[in-house]
Amino acid sequence: MPKIGVEQSLTAVQEALQAKGYDVIQLKQENDAAGCDCCVITGQDQNMMGIQNVITQGSVINAHGLSADEVCQQVESKLH
Repeated sequence: MPKIGVEQSLTAVQEALQAKGYDVIQLKQENDAAGCDCCVITGQDQNMMGIQNVITQGSVINAHGLSADEVCQQVESKLH
């Protein structure tokens, strides 16, 4: 099963993805995204200083303004 990294504050998204059987980890530190097939972020601190460090080769989904179900749909479309 794909490994999905989810920012800590997105509890509803984390629970929804776990209910669908995904291996979900919380993104607490920058390096936590390494090895994830997909990451879900809040988008609030996205590229704050114009610095972009590639930590994961997987897809990154900005959950800003999306419901947990909409995020799940985006994850599924990125992985399939």
